[in-house]
Amino acid sequence: MTNDQSVTNDEARTVTFRHSGFVILSSFAIRASGFLLALLSIFVATACADNLGILGARPRWSVLENYQGTITHDEFNQLIRDVYCTHGFAPDLIEINDKTARVLTNRKPQKFFTLRFADNDSGRKPVPRLWRPAKSLLPAKPDKPLAGLKIALDPGHLGGKWAKMEERWFQVGSSPPVQEGDLTLRVSLLLAPRLRELGAKVSFIRNSNEPITAKRPDDFRGLARKILIKNGVPQPRANVLDPKDPEKEQTIRWQSEILFYRYSEIRRRAALVNFKLHPDLVLCLHFNAEGWGDPSSPTLTDTNHLHLLVNGSYLAEELEFDDERFEMIRRLLSRVYDEELPLADTIAAAMARESGLPPYEYPTTNSTTKVGASGYVYARNLLATRLYRCPVVYCEPYVMNSKDAFARIQAGDYEGMRPINGVQRKSIFREYADSVVDGLVEYYSKACTVTARSGGL
Repeated sequence: MTNDQSVTNDEARTVTFRHSGFVILSSFAIRASGFLLALLSIFVATACADNLGILGARPRWSVLENYQGTITHDEFNQLIRDVYCTHGFAPDLIEINDKTARVLTNRKPQKFFTLRFADNDSGRKPVPRLWRPAKSLLPAKPDKPLAGLKIALDPGHLGGKWAKMEERWFQVGSSPPVQEGDLTLRVSLLLAPRLRELGAKVSFIRNSNEPITAKRPDDFRGLARKILIKNGVPQPRANVLDPKDPEKEQTIRWQSEILFYRYSEIRRRAALVNFKLHPDLVLCLHFNAEGWGDPSSPTLTDTNHLHLLVNGSYLAEELEFDDERFEMIRRLLSRVYDEELPLADTIAAAMARESGLPPYEYPTTNSTTKVGASGYVYARNLLATRLYRCPVVYCEPYVMNSKDAFARIQAGDYEGMRPINGVQRKSIFREYADSVVDGLVEYYSKACTVTARSGGL
């Protein structure tokens, strides 16, 4: 990367440019307080003329029949306008009428799914879902406020030998390298026993530096080559010449690596969440970063901040893909937003109190929408927040290459307090874990207490 490029956790290597109607991933990014241009999915045409995102699966629109009569017109319209489609949508994709909403399922044969609204709040049918909202859990006990709650921990990225490939690695002089996947795993290993002590049932989506997917970059070389050719690179080069290669995004190696570590890996994690773990909540743990330039001689910054993400704020271009449109509608109808937004707000407030970090401000609203009351939470359409079929809170605290966070990362994990840059501080890993625990306890204790008082379970 150059000094004009920025690094973020969620879309570290993805921006797009177009050739011949197809879309290809590019490493070009804009430096704007850690913000990267939003991802536009690769267009892949299948034999059935489905418009699918990268490695996407054909949608099963019939599943949405289970949501007939579970939502009113006003609730559906509010969620579409204010949460999921804040950037607008093509009128032929979603048509909202008084009694129904009609959603395009396939453009070429012009097929539609029709959702029938409930007449009023009292007439709504129960929402089918495998996860449980806080109000359905047993009343909280003082010593076990998270009793029965099923939490899946998702340490972001891979780390280890994969960190350089992910471009989530930098090193200052001879100091130990900073690898985000290693940092998030360390936080999750501290977090799990704390949550279990409080009664939660905790599972790991990743508990080592090895990928969940069985695929590897070489498995995607054929697809990568096909994508490059379709995007106007008739004879794509096989390998990246060096880390500063200005045309590395046009190489088969670079494209196949992205297909492996981002899309194949996250889709495999989603399958684990959706078909085996069935949690009530997924915590996606990340660290943030500003542009650091040359990873072997990185730029350290004074900037440090915090924000959290929930799913939403789909781009009009993203809604053109059948699978993304389907996943958005299914997510809307399952009402995860009703749970994940107040939960994210509560965790954000706890993290802000513990860390003292200011909220990150995206420099534009091209791909995000600020939501909630804390000032720290944004809606954004990321692969993990979209595919995991339960509430997802995506944490982005600390700028890894800020002078403060870097010093704390180099200090490692420890008990108690130590002087860091002249200030007595907790281990950054324990501060992270403690603040998440505090937010979870506050949210579920309050929610379950309200439920108990109202007599509901």
